[in-house]
Amino acid sequence: MDRLKIGISACFFHPDGERQAAPSKTLLWIEQSTAHWVMSEGALPVMVPSLNGATFRGDITVREYAQWLDGLVMHGGADVWPGTYGEQPLRPEWRGDRIRDENDIALVQAFRAAGKPVFGICRGLQLINVAHGGTLYQDISTQKPGARRHRDAEAYDLNFHEVDLLPRTRLAQLLPPGRHKVNSVHHQGVKDLAPAFVVEAVSPDDGVIEAIRHTGDAWVAAVQWHPEFHRPELGVIDDTPLLRDFLEAARAARCA
Repeated sequence: MDRLKIGISACFFHPDGERQAAPSKTLLWIEQSTAHWVMSEGALPVMVPSLNGATFRGDITVREYAQWLDGLVMHGGADVWPGTYGEQPLRPEWRGDRIRDENDIALVQAFRAAGKPVFGICRGLQLINVAHGGTLYQDISTQKPGARRHRDAEAYDLNFHEVDLLPRTRLAQLLPPGRHKVNSVHHQGVKDLAPAFVVEAVSPDDGVIEAIRHTGDAWVAAVQWHPEFHRPELGVIDDTPLLRDFLEAARAARCA
């Protein structure tokens, strides 16, 4: 079988600056659940490493990864650096990861330029929005009074709420109509939607954007929840159609 090769953006673990041994050593990693989600429909997950930093050598470019791989999943993880969308951090703990943002934006741009589909998960949605000119709430509970609690550190992926699928969207075509239960593991979210994107799902309690999609020729879509964590026995929506739709777009791009 000629399996699809799907890139997964790397999470960064930066040095703390206090270690005597290898003080500049940065770790790159992906979550097992994300890789297994991609594998569940027969695709091969490939972590895309950073192509910059003090230890980078050689002449490999992000464009080559975009040409070689069939699609890209933008991983969850650290906050987006507010400077990426023209703001200063309201609190030190919301400063995000500027280095990862620069790497991720380059990935999105390269895969778009190569005509390959991009799917975002949680932070991935936020990064995609910012990469296309949108902005974020640095902290939903602080900047959007009356909003529900979208992240519970103790419950983590067992924190749930409902989302409404908006009619006449691609997401509404893929999933059963109406209101669905999803997990929620984020404290940041879309404030100003990027141009050329539409909202596909919202939280009914507070209007927080839960899914977006590009309206032009590029196949770029994202959800704020974590489909890789969804287990049907917990009563959450079956996200398999989202993954299959993304992989179908990847196969179409390969054949183009």
